Amino acid sequence: MHSATKITLAGVALATIAGCSTGGSSPDSKNQGYLIDTNGNVVTTQYTCVRTNEWTPARAVVEGCDGYKKPAPKAAPAPKKPEAKPEAKPEAKPAAKPKKPQPINITEKIELQNIPFDKAELTDDNKKELSQFLGDLRKANKQRTVVTFGAVVVTGHTDRLGTLPYNMKLSERRAVVAKDHLVNTEKVDPKLIFWEGKGPKQPIPVTKFCDNKMNRKQLIECLGPNRRVTVEIVGTALPQPKPAPKPEAKPEAKPEAKPKP
Repeated sequence: MHSATKITLAGVALATIAGCSTGGSSPDSKNQGYLIDTNGNVVTTQYTCVRTNEWTPARAVVEGCDGYKKPAPKAAPAPKKPEAKPEAKPEAKPAAKPKKPQPINITEKIELQNIPFDKAELTDDNKKELSQFLGDLRKANKQRTVVTFGAVVVTGHTDRLGTLPYNMKLSERRAVVAKDHLVNTEKVDPKLIFWEGKGPKQPIPVTKFCDNKMNRKQLIECLGPNRRVTVEIVGTALPQPKPAPKPEAKPEAKPEAKPKP
């Protein structure tokens, strides 16, 4: 019975070699489970592939034979994403150096008025006013540091009484007296002092109401503001730094009220 089956299979194989071969891929020669024609293709009948005596289920690995399908090719692994590099931290900028305060220009002037008529001398009140004026400049305040003197301009003046040539010389003497007081008493550097006399050329505006019809004593007294010495200081100082703002005081936390029994 077994030999008859073998003959039948062989006959079928020979009959189908001529035109009934599969176009599927040829099996591995080392793992032969199906009959192969001379072209290396698996021999098939109308319904199935022709097996050999060596066929086993483990060898049923030909596409289209015994329902075998090649497994789908494994998808290539997705390329690994490059690891994100940590962002470079920006280099800390060096702290900006505090700007040096720029000097501020100072110009201050005082009028030492009511110098005695026809005289070139400062009154005691004139000297006190001048001393206080210079003392304020030599002290720091909330806005600036001590003023550094750059120039001191001293100008002598007279009232309108008398001749112009005489009053010009009188105004110059008054300027010189004030200059000497600055140097000897107030210790101002004489190299910084410039002086001149203007005579009656720059009267104080209010003295225009002094009428020549007044008696002489009244007129001299009325023109008193014109008999003066002007001292003008030109210098520099540094602005005072602004105080740092005070931190706001946090309100104290109130203790929780205990529940009443």
